[in-house]
Amino acid sequence: MIYFDNAATTYPKPRAVRDAVEHALTRLGANPGRGGHKMAYAAAEEIYGVRTALSQFFDLGAPENVIFTKNCTEALNLVIKGLARPGCHFVCSDLEHNAVTRPLETLKQRGVCTWEAARTGKTDEETVAGFQACIRKNTAAIICTGASNVFGKALPLEKLAALAHAHGIPFVADLAQTAGILPLSMRKSGIDFACAPGHKGLYGPMGTGMLLCNSTVRLETLMEGGTGNFSAQLTQPENYPERLESGTLNVPGITGLGAGVRAVQKRGVSEIYTREMQFARHIAAALSHVPNVQLYTDLESPTERFAPLLSFNIRGMHSEEVGAALARRGVAVRAGLHCAVLAHKAYGTAETGTVRICPSIFTKEQDVKSLLNSVFQIAKDA
Repeated sequence: MIYFDNAATTYPKPRAVRDAVEHALTRLGANPGRGGHKMAYAAAEEIYGVRTALSQFFDLGAPENVIFTKNCTEALNLVIKGLARPGCHFVCSDLEHNAVTRPLETLKQRGVCTWEAARTGKTDEETVAGFQACIRKNTAAIICTGASNVFGKALPLEKLAALAHAHGIPFVADLAQTAGILPLSMRKSGIDFACAPGHKGLYGPMGTGMLLCNSTVRLETLMEGGTGNFSAQLTQPENYPERLESGTLNVPGITGLGAGVRAVQKRGVSEIYTREMQFARHIAAALSHVPNVQLYTDLESPTERFAPLLSFNIRGMHSEEVGAALARRGVAVRAGLHCAVLAHKAYGTAETGTVRICPSIFTKEQDVKSLLNSVFQIAKDA
């Protein structure tokens, strides 16, 4: 199989990740922080080691403020619902994944808050102005994706964080498509809360994610109980990470995530981005000359920045038809709405969806040739 569905989940995983998961399953089988025996201590040390690695990777400076979740969606729910207060208002971008819009809409339907999507522009200044126009006196937070999971457009997180702070409100970043691909310093960026998956650009196993807390604002809990310590208290502990981590942690997954982060650090975020963008630009350039192919991502734009992914359609075909045709040729892509209907409305593709291509560090030149040959043939026959 030729795999270009890395924006959903990277595949394959580095050998070190697979070895780390096996090690955890065989050597770290006890509950971390819930026993006084050797294996429980070893599991707890492993978990803390991965917290430290992630804190260093994202320049957070506080391992205890790395909250493990099962995915980026859970982390976003923790933040959004943890910040929500009756009568408040949220602002997000018009490119958001439904991991942001569905929690917001749920809160709206329950009468808790309102929300609106700011219009993004061709320049950072236009995007910041779009967010500025949406801010109200009761705005509780600005929430923004690091890059569109459909079109790859990267948004100016640092400038939006500065805008939020100028209004005295927290800034939340969804790093689903940028963690491990675009460099980020939590302390320098001004991001208050960042949500990231472990299974995409960090090359960890599925079922891993994190919330990075860089704020004195304390989040209300989404779940309570099962922290393994402070057991005499009837209320949830105040301290991170226990406050937001209820129940037994995914020790094998987190151990694998630690190995994934170390593999990314060894390779270098800058090198990974450069290599993946070279493939993405080559694919975009080739598809731009194919009759019947419509590209939606201009990776050569002088005013916009992108994560290494792109979307296209073949005229006369629904995106899912194209995705199925590629699958029959052994090429794995993502087709449809990609859980991001706002982005498709912004780009005018809500009726057909798009076909998304995303390379990884394991992509080879022959993979790109096979992908392009398959698209050429499908477009020719359309």
